[in-house]
Amino acid sequence: MGFWIFMIIMNLLIPLTMIVFGRYFMKKAPKEINGVFGYRTSMSMKNMDTWQFAHKYCGKIWYVCGFITLILTVVSMLLILDKNKDIIGIVGGVIVWVQLMFLVGSIVPTEIALRKNFDKNGNRR
Repeated sequence: MGFWIFMIIMNLLIPLTMIVFGRYFMKKAPKEINGVFGYRTSMSMKNMDTWQFAHKYCGKIWYVCGFITLILTVVSMLLILDKNKDIIGIVGGVIVWVQLMFLVGSIVPTEIALRKNFDKNGNRR
């Protein structure tokens, strides 16, 4: 039971982080364009307009995907309650990979939206 509790806590880190930062980015982007914190791609860092657009857009995706992965994580972990450590570890690992696909996958629609709304120099279309 102890390993299951540890795994569910660890597996909730990514969805909760996506929800918290998604909500934060929807409301406001980091004040300055920087290479340390925020949604950092060459397109999003062109100017302040692209920076704010990318954060708002990606924030919405993270917020929604965070709740989706949160529900999937809790349901999946409840299904393996009282199973042996090997099953808990394997399922926990698969859950993390699925969560990471949502997290990293958010880059594609955000970059597409940036390219639809801005030219290659960062000027609004």
